[in-house]
Amino acid sequence: MAELIERRPEGLYVPAADVYIDPWRPVEKAIITHAHSDHARPGHRAYLAHPVTAAVLRARLGAHIWVEEKDYARAFRIQGVRFSLHPAGHIPGSAQVRVEHKGEVWVVSGDYKTSADGISSPIDPQRCHVFITESTFGLPVFQWEAAPLLAERLCSWAAHQLQAGCHVVLSVYSLGKAQRITRLLNEAWIVPYVHPAVAEMSQALQQAGVPVGNFSPLSALENRGETGVILVPPAAEEAVLRRLKGPVVTAACSGWVSIRGFKRRRNLNQGFGISDHADWPGLLATIRHTEATSVRVTHGFSGPMAQYLSENGLDARPLETAFNPAEAE
Repeated sequence: MAELIERRPEGLYVPAADVYIDPWRPVEKAIITHAHSDHARPGHRAYLAHPVTAAVLRARLGAHIWVEEKDYARAFRIQGVRFSLHPAGHIPGSAQVRVEHKGEVWVVSGDYKTSADGISSPIDPQRCHVFITESTFGLPVFQWEAAPLLAERLCSWAAHQLQAGCHVVLSVYSLGKAQRITRLLNEAWIVPYVHPAVAEMSQALQQAGVPVGNFSPLSALENRGETGVILVPPAAEEAVLRRLKGPVVTAACSGWVSIRGFKRRRNLNQGFGISDHADWPGLLATIRHTEATSVRVTHGFSGPMAQYLSENGLDARPLETAFNPAEAE
């Protein structure tokens, strides 16, 4: 029996609608859950996404791309198949894709988190027969501290380092994480200096109406010759560190700091477990809320998560994709 959504070399495919969801190879039409590079690839002929995601796609991929915008919870049909987008809580504009056809409902989660961040619409789990869930942090070791405690620790540490005359370099993904950290720092009266890649994403989100907070370009810090908190993507961290003068401390804001030895391998002074993905309890709670009897588990620890769900009464199996969890953190 044919499934409503199947894996093809190009990505997750809905045969009845002839459309892909987050395809990793170029296709005619792609529904995009969010604008992180592992889910939103260049080269598709047409894109469909939430308006905030559409704004970031144009900033990332070029103003020339064709994007059809769909608001949350507004149903639309493609070749008789009913689709709708629903908040995933991952980053601003992120969406789950609900697919309904002939009485069967599947939901593709994309990436999601269950804690509020002040800039993203909170996740809205959808009841379905089959749920395709991420599992970036799908092991019991990944359990996040309460968000207010993490925020207080981060801001207190950063303020202390500034008072000691040190630059504070925070390694953060440029889309979603950086804007979340900007808001947290603003609440502690700290305006961060941001790498150009972060500035570009923050400006795109601002133009789409997302309250990303106050920030300054990294060039302003270099011109003033003072210390500051700097937000930089991991790939650009080394180049930024070479340009800074005076004492520098470094930290990462990522769920991966839960892994023993992460700070040492990255040569970091500190780590804060601030993640834009659900932790183990959050994954299980979301799966439970969908009331799905069948679960497909993608990227991350898909094997262990599928095994755990199977042992607890669900039809669960890994679903291989080309998504790279490290890119999204």
